[in-house]
Amino acid sequence: MKIENTIDYKIYLRLIRVVFFGLSSIVLGQKPSDLKILESFNYQKNVVYKVVDGMHLEMDIYYPEPDKIKKKNPWMLHVHGGGWAGGDRYKVFRKSFLGTLKALLDKGVVCVTIEYRRASRTIGGPTAYDAVVDAKDAAKYLLKNANKYKLDKKQYGVWGGSAGGHLSLLTALGKNSMFKGDKQLVDFNPKFKCVVSYFPATSLLNPELVPGSLFEKQDSYNRILGDSLKNKVALAKLLSPTEHLKKNSLPILLIHGDKDTVLPIINSTYMVEVAKEKQANVQLLTIKNAGHSFSGENISPSFKELNQYATNFILSYLKDENINTN
Repeated sequence: MKIENTIDYKIYLRLIRVVFFGLSSIVLGQKPSDLKILESFNYQKNVVYKVVDGMHLEMDIYYPEPDKIKKKNPWMLHVHGGGWAGGDRYKVFRKSFLGTLKALLDKGVVCVTIEYRRASRTIGGPTAYDAVVDAKDAAKYLLKNANKYKLDKKQYGVWGGSAGGHLSLLTALGKNSMFKGDKQLVDFNPKFKCVVSYFPATSLLNPELVPGSLFEKQDSYNRILGDSLKNKVALAKLLSPTEHLKKNSLPILLIHGDKDTVLPIINSTYMVEVAKEKQANVQLLTIKNAGHSFSGENISPSFKELNQYATNFILSYLKDENINTN
């Protein structure tokens, strides 16, 4: 009898598989459930878009089914959350985003998820500024290599949640000249068509937004700014999305739960108020009974509905004659 047919050998193979996938998930920062979801997509994995401070920053590019891929496809850049110091690019598989990811791919929109330099928990390391620079460089890299990855050079947007929602807003609103990055990408100037920001921080300067939020702790400012607020007022202003709003700013959709205690909904209502003053195009979809990341029971609209709302918003601004929005 061959060893391959013995029970012991079959058990051995199972153990090898368990160990392999377990170690893979640890190395990649993924949960086993993320790996399972990941393999259901048509994607290009671990594309290095820049090297900085010895770090190889990577992205994953998710494509529609082969019969829906064209020479030039509209695309969305996803920036993950995680308190600026944590998280990974696989957060796009969370319920807050997964339905939109699938719907966009179904409509022929390529979706890109990136990693960036995460903020240091000690003073002197990377800050949220570096994360914005990286996100902008990711977009520049994709523009530079648009033909290689079958991407449209004009029809693209950005989205993200929590810290990623804050970074998405800055990636889209902040002037590229204020967030200079990789010199090899300096010739490219991203101009996003829209941004969808979920439960974000919108200002680091307004004291009315602090009570009841994570900003009651000085550690949050240390992570984002690399120092206290009083020592980094200029940087705090630069990293406040509301400070960048103008009449001709790109269309923005904010989605926020009314029971959020991490980054309360006042962050989004405040941005809407500023937008009205400046005549900027900012919309807010309020999710009732929802905490941060839309946690809670009986939330309204539902995950399915809010994902579809975000999808429809994105598709309405990615003008592509081959996109069927029905």
